[in-house]
Amino acid sequence: MAQRYVRVQNPQGQVYYGLLQPSLMVHVLDAAPWLQGQLTDLILEPESYQILAPCTPSKIIAVGKNYAEHAAEMGTEVPTEPLLFLKPPTSIIASLEEIQYPPQSQRVDYEGELALVIGDRTIKCTPEEAQTKIWGYTIANDVTARDLQKRDSQWTRAKGFDTFCPLGPWIVREVNPGARLQTFLNEEATPVQSACIDQMVFPPDFLVSYISGVMTLLPGDVVLTGTPLGVGPLHSGDRVRVEIEGIGRLENTVTVRQPVPNQTPENQN
Repeated sequence: MAQRYVRVQNPQGQVYYGLLQPSLMVHVLDAAPWLQGQLTDLILEPESYQILAPCTPSKIIAVGKNYAEHAAEMGTEVPTEPLLFLKPPTSIIASLEEIQYPPQSQRVDYEGELALVIGDRTIKCTPEEAQTKIWGYTIANDVTARDLQKRDSQWTRAKGFDTFCPLGPWIVREVNPGARLQTFLNEEATPVQSACIDQMVFPPDFLVSYISGVMTLLPGDVVLTGTPLGVGPLHSGDRVRVEIEGIGRLENTVTVRQPVPNQTPENQN
């Protein structure tokens, strides 16, 4: 089993990075692992911590339409260069936390994705150099208010709601290029999304190189690499699970967010 790097919180509110053991004990590090964190003598027992999202990025850079079949299902051509957008760090939640369905939207979709975690300050690097800048891999769900995405003609609101970036549950250092990504809804045995990550139009090293020519990437930043064919709607009460071979599973339930006082969906839009 690959080493699993986690970020956890104890009942006193202290947050640690650590290595998750097969016994579910966490061997605590003295810093984030991509900042050369070293193992300490502190070990957390399985019932003494809560798993958080595995990192706290300064920014989340996401890539749209990076699988040809997904671009087709959205009725568009494959982009000739990566299509970038940003999600705010405040959209991040951990595995097992709740995705909140906002009252402004009538159509919220799941989008299972491979996420890259950057390990070093990265500026204008080549694809070859980018391979050394990707510290590890985790799982993401790029939750999207599809109706607002179409209405706004840009993606900030649709992609940026609080809870719209489930991330985790941990980070691994390597992933098989042919690993399969699958998304499941509720108790259905058949995945709603299923693709090998090597079907990406632009692979991870190219994406990091391309993005670094636009903006500086900092240690702990996250790159979402795009979703495959099969996106679809979520409803209150749904349980959505994204699995990637060699990493694990990211699982979240959907609840309804309460409206902002004195606002309605009509006058918010």
